[in-house]
Amino acid sequence: MATKDTSRTEKSQANVKKNKNSGKNSKKKKNQPKYKKILKGTFLGILIAGLLCFVVGLGYVFAIIKSTEPLDVNAVLTLNEPSMIYDSEGQYIDNLPTQEERYKVKLDEMSKYLKDAYISIEDERFYKHPGVDIKRTLGSALRSAKYFFTGSGNVQGGSTLTQQLIKNTLLTNDVKIERKIREIYLSLKLESKLTKDQILEAYLNTIPLGGKIYGVEAASKYYFEKSAKDLTLPEAAFIAGLTQAPSAYSPYDPENIADPTIYLDRTKTVLMKMRDLGYITQEEYDEAYAFTDANQFAFSQTVINYKINYEWFVYPALDQVRRDLKDVYKYTDEEVDRLFATGGLKIYTTMDRKMQDSTQAVLDNRDNLQIDINANPETLDENGTPALQASAVVMDYRTGQVKAMVGGRGEQPARSTNRAYDALRSIGSTTKPLTVYGPAIDTKTITPGTVIDDSRLPASIQSKYPGWDPNNWNFNFDGLITARQSLALSKNVPTIIIEDKLGVETGLAYGEKLGLVYGENSKTLSVLSLGEFTGINPDGTVDGGNTYKLASAFGSFGNNGLYTEPVLYTKVVDANGKVILEPKLRQDQVFSPQTAYIMRDLLKGPLSFDGAQAKLANMPVIGKTGTTNGVTDFLFAGLTPYYSASVWIGYDNHSKMGGASYSSSAAALWGAVMAPIHENLEYKEFDGNPGGVTSVAICKDSGKRPTDLCNKDPRGSRVYNELFIAGTEPTGVCDVHVTAKVNKNNNKLATENTPKNLIEERVFIKKANPSSGTADYQYVLPTEKDDTKYVPKDEEFKLSDLGITIGSNADNAIELLKSKGVNVKISNNNAKTRIIKSLSADKAKKGDTITIELKDSEENNNGQNNNEPNNNGNNTNNNNTPPPNSDND
Repeated sequence: MATKDTSRTEKSQANVKKNKNSGKNSKKKKNQPKYKKILKGTFLGILIAGLLCFVVGLGYVFAIIKSTEPLDVNAVLTLNEPSMIYDSEGQYIDNLPTQEERYKVKLDEMSKYLKDAYISIEDERFYKHPGVDIKRTLGSALRSAKYFFTGSGNVQGGSTLTQQLIKNTLLTNDVKIERKIREIYLSLKLESKLTKDQILEAYLNTIPLGGKIYGVEAASKYYFEKSAKDLTLPEAAFIAGLTQAPSAYSPYDPENIADPTIYLDRTKTVLMKMRDLGYITQEEYDEAYAFTDANQFAFSQTVINYKINYEWFVYPALDQVRRDLKDVYKYTDEEVDRLFATGGLKIYTTMDRKMQDSTQAVLDNRDNLQIDINANPETLDENGTPALQASAVVMDYRTGQVKAMVGGRGEQPARSTNRAYDALRSIGSTTKPLTVYGPAIDTKTITPGTVIDDSRLPASIQSKYPGWDPNNWNFNFDGLITARQSLALSKNVPTIIIEDKLGVETGLAYGEKLGLVYGENSKTLSVLSLGEFTGINPDGTVDGGNTYKLASAFGSFGNNGLYTEPVLYTKVVDANGKVILEPKLRQDQVFSPQTAYIMRDLLKGPLSFDGAQAKLANMPVIGKTGTTNGVTDFLFAGLTPYYSASVWIGYDNHSKMGGASYSSSAAALWGAVMAPIHENLEYKEFDGNPGGVTSVAICKDSGKRPTDLCNKDPRGSRVYNELFIAGTEPTGVCDVHVTAKVNKNNNKLATENTPKNLIEERVFIKKANPSSGTADYQYVLPTEKDDTKYVPKDEEFKLSDLGITIGSNADNAIELLKSKGVNVKISNNNAKTRIIKSLSADKAKKGDTITIELKDSEENNNGQNNNEPNNNGNNTNNNNTPPPNSDND
């Protein structure tokens, strides 16, 4: 018992002691400084945040790995499989020109120096790491962090040869972390699939080494004109040294030619690494170093010809394939280049080989240009390329498929400027249907029968553009003219008036929908109405159009107003035979079918004037010519029921074409291009009325419903049938044609003093602002009253007061003199003219006799054309039969 009690007592005392100590500890905690608590809390927060970041980062890494495409070992090993191009019939054209010149060689067919040099300078632990060099990667990360935070040092890559191979064949060169994670992951996978020598061989066959040069074999040929197996130690060190910055270390760079230190020092660095790692002896090092230091390299740059068959068509087709690959697969340009170069693609174009060959042959023949050869001789440059150039594009406007594209004539170097596709220039009057007449009819701003006064630009427009006073191409003004006539005759002033009424913004919107390119300086009335683009804008962009754009734009008129962007390929097939890409039609209903139908009818007009030579013997043709300011470009754009096409003639340097050269030359060239294409096609018409278009008789001087007076115009009937979008037909009647009584001798308004026998009622046109400079001025209602002096019959008068003078019309004189009671004799009534040569007196009174001598036809007539109205407004009678009431005495 005592023992138990003692034990309990000890335990009790121990508990008391423990409680006391606990109390002390509690007091100590209460007395702890606050900053220690803050430090502990901060540390704990950092620890938790770090763990969270690690977990999130790890999840991020796994998410990227999960989304990474499975490793395709064949894509790494399958080299030098360029893509191939085919025509519309599936016939082979050529191998695809790529950004890479490369030859595949085996590892044992390379100089041992070369392999050792690469391992020394690029990845010294290549045969030891599993695909990723942790030491090198961490070192690179620290150096990059130092550069980021301090600005000192530099950013260095930590990629192994394996990682570089993955990047060069499967990934891109961007520095995004996603790409780096995928690179590391795929490198580890690749190392488990291939041997080190397989990886090294593939790497040495794919490494970029300057410009289009890829792989050590291509580099050996390019820099030293020898195979990689024959490289000497200094040469191998030089090529290995190029890898990090081929452009900077290029021996062909002008700065490096002047001072080769940069690439010589780099070569020495490679040699030093090879010696330090034991790949070469000190003796080999010394010899190679001396060779390098003395710059004894025998560089021999090899010129590589990259010209391929049908490159006028192929390169634009590749542009379109590139765009669509980027759009569908979200590829970068670098990834597309790699796919073109190594993917073994088969690209099927829309090119019709027969049409392409035919079009090229037509353009090459100088006679088809119909340009004054004396003023524009056929001169050739050092490449044999003619100075006078041309381009043409032929397109199926319903499918959008381009059938032929020729970007120049004569011999051309590889990758010459494609004048049909690359170059943008002013397009002159070919813009008028696209940005003026088509849009104005489509928006119901005008109708084809809308009448405009073709005269000097109205003050209302001139006030907006001070100093601008454009003229028509032929410097003639016709007066009242319909929109139909204006387009057919390619009138400038009426076109400007219509565009001003339509609004520049509206015309611009239509032009852009049709593929034309407008810079900030080109969004103006003159550009939208006359097609005179400014060229280069302040931001460096180039604007305008070309035959590629015009062929598709004019095609919209044939396709019921539906614009179809040109299509240059039908499909792309990968190396496994799988179709990976097909074009998607890009279409826009720019014009209504009704507008397109009316425009097809209007575009027949130019074919009766300067576009006449575009006509085909076996097929309907519509279209429009174009000439740019300064006569530097001739164009024609048009279509048949089968195809749309456009041609251009001009100089690359925008020189003026001399001599007798006109836009009709482009029309003739267009006809020459299209004739063989349509030779065996069945005749057919353009699509008919889609509905919603009516035909109404109107007066061409008022644009309104005709009256009887419209048929009595001195020029003949002014009534014709015009097309209208339903609801836009005119409802008013003609108020332009009027009648007035005039003195038939002077065409002045008759007064109470005008002799009744001289008064005649005539039909005139009434204009708000008549101008004497217009062709219709002689038919305008006169405003001046007859001021002929009335002379009583028995009072002497001057013959000149009645307008009777030498050179005037004898028949009129006879009638006037007889009305005054004067007798008239004709001395030579058998003369072949009725023009007065002489008068027996200059005065007369009732009862007197005046003898008139007539001019014979052989005598000088002062340049007067007897078939034209004379200065009295009457037509002369130039036969020798006297009028019924003439006096034959």
